[in-house]
Amino acid sequence: MSTSKPRIRSEKIRLELQHTFTIAGGSAAFKENVLVFYERDGLTGVGEASHVTVKEQTAERTLHAVDQLIPLYETINPFAFADLPEQARRIAAATPPARAAIEMALMDWVGQKLNLPLYRLFGLNADRAPVTSFTIGLDTPEMMQQKTREAGPYPVLKVKLGRPDDLELIKALRAVTDKPIRVDANEGWPDKETAIKKIEWLEKQNVEFIEQPLPRKLIDETAWLKERTRLPIVADEAVFLAQDIPGIAGAYSGINIKLMKAGGLLEALRMFQVARAFNLDVMLGCMIETSIAITAGTQLQSLARWADLDGNLLLSDDPYEGAVLNNGRWRPPDRPGLGVKPSASSRR
Repeated sequence: MSTSKPRIRSEKIRLELQHTFTIAGGSAAFKENVLVFYERDGLTGVGEASHVTVKEQTAERTLHAVDQLIPLYETINPFAFADLPEQARRIAAATPPARAAIEMALMDWVGQKLNLPLYRLFGLNADRAPVTSFTIGLDTPEMMQQKTREAGPYPVLKVKLGRPDDLELIKALRAVTDKPIRVDANEGWPDKETAIKKIEWLEKQNVEFIEQPLPRKLIDETAWLKERTRLPIVADEAVFLAQDIPGIAGAYSGINIKLMKAGGLLEALRMFQVARAFNLDVMLGCMIETSIAITAGTQLQSLARWADLDGNLLLSDDPYEGAVLNNGRWRPPDRPGLGVKPSASSRR
């Protein structure tokens, strides 16, 4: 079905944030993401790489990793994509965000070539969409209250914690909202004794679950927490790939699947299947991303119990448009592939 050789290129973009974004490990006032374009037969697929806010991942490293992946993607049959995750992981320099971006661009192209939205290509139902949360990053109590007021249209909040004043922060938010809260400690609670004290108090604060309360290596301690709280304990930093799930399944109630951790849509699909086999709930999450990667996530959202797809909502100016948010639920475009296109502001 394809006759020409693909042209694959990448570029770095800078994304300004509405507010400085802070988690337990550090802060960012802007993000540098990488876009990848897969051009073939007159069609162009687009993908995006985003990065952990405070880790060793950088746009420059991703650009280098994409260059290492291009020879593979130039030679494969684009429709024989089932084993792409394994092939890409064999390339030592191929970081997860780079794998996610180039695979996303290919899958966008495949959907366009077959004239199918990706959710239909995967056999999924776009009408089954969980409510997405809106993230309130760590800040002063007053700024977190302001961010909460600005989040008025969003029915569920995800609140970053992981500091000694966590309880005071929640009290400040409860002074301005009674919305359900999802707590993400980002490994910020150092030990199980600290964590259980905070969780016991949070149980009375209309909290839906606790995400990654302890450092990822403390698996037995996390299992100890799970036995002592009615709140689901959700793994994030503790799980990247499908092969990670069996080792942590007993310690958690669910996992957070992110395309940038998994290295793409195809590995994320496998993670959903393995999580189901271990009776784990799944949240579909994101990094700070444009509508490209967020729309890619919405293609899979019908498989998730929870959604945390708000990275594009944290930007001052999103250069792309795709999925549409309505009453807290995303609707992916019915256009082929991802269905994204440059936003009106970026076309000016």
